[in-house]
Order: sequence, then C-alpha cells, then structure tokens
Amino acid sequence: MRTTKIAIFASGSGTNAENLTRNFQGVKDLEVAVILTNKKDAFVIQRAKNLNVPYEVFSKTDFADSESQTVLKLLAQYKIDFVVLAGFLLKVPQFFIENYSNRIINIHPSLLPKYGGKGMYGQHVHEAVIAAKEKASGITIHLVNEEYDKGKVLFQATCEVSTDDSATDLAAKIHQLEYEHFPKIVANYINGFQ
Repeated sequence: MRTTKIAIFASGSGTNAENLTRNFQGVKDLEVAVILTNKKDAFVIQRAKNLNVPYEVFSKTDFADSESQTVLKLLAQYKIDFVVLAGFLLKVPQFFIENYSNRIINIHPSLLPKYGGKGMYGQHVHEAVIAAKEKASGITIHLVNEEYDKGKVLFQATCEVSTDDSATDLAAKIHQLEYEHFPKIVANYINGFQ
C-alpha cells in the first residue's frame, strides 16, 4: 500500500507542524512530505530543517493565483494526498479547495462556531474568549471549505477557563489540547477516508 503523503501549511512558529511531523514519523502509512509557509522568516522553516523535512516558501500572490496554480503544482511534485493547516493564516482559494475536496484539515483554537472567522486566530481568539468571560474554550479540528472556519467539524475538545486566566494562560491550555489530539484526529480521518 502506498504511503499517504501530507503537506503541512504554517505561517508562524510551527509548533503544531513539528508535533504532527514527529507523531507521523513513527507511522508506516503516513508521511509529512513537505512543510509550506507563506512567510520567508517563519520559524517553521527552522523546524522543518531540524526535522529533515523539505520545505517550500510561497507568496500570497502565488497561493491565490488560479492561472499559474504555483502552489498546487508544488503539491503535485511531492505527490500530496492531504493538506493540513497548522496555524496557517491565508484564506484557501476556491480552486485549491476543489482540487483537494474534503482533504484539507484545519485546527482552530476555539469551540467553533464561536470565535471563528476572518481575523480570529491565535492570541486574538484567546483575548476574545477571556473578554467574554466564557467558562470554557477548546479546539476544533475541521475540514476546510470556502468560508473561514465553516467546514465540517471532525472533532472538538474543551478546557475550562478560570476566572483568573489570562489570554496567555488560556493559550497554554489550548496548546496542550492541540498536541494531544491533532495528530490522532488527522491520522484517523485520513485512514478512514474513502
């Protein structure tokens, strides 16, 4: 059976990209074949080097260009089957979604549909949750469609928000949930994909 090849897209530090890659290094049918980023100074590049995983950098224009399809061509070179977004901030264009229908997985640091949509990422989400005095937050792992954070939900996990939690405290709790669940849910979804 052919190994399923995954591309991870990240825009920042890449902690989830590293966690996924390390988890899949021990799995015989799954491989992180390439890590891609839209920021040439993103720390995820250093992580890719440390993990001996190829990486590619592309521009926002390249990503959105339905004519040249630069990024899709890159994925074809690496024979990519599934795309995983791990802290990737650009909106995925329609033509890209059509090429990878039901094969793009994202993680979001809130319990969608709450605190989703344009501009809601990372610390912005945690600050909004704290400001609203929510009792709980968590993660949502979902498929990507044409709208920000509106794709089919695959999994959610929750954590308590204490009255004295800062956005940084909440971020730490969310990261724990991400590390614990993201690789497992991605692997289960890919293995069950028809």
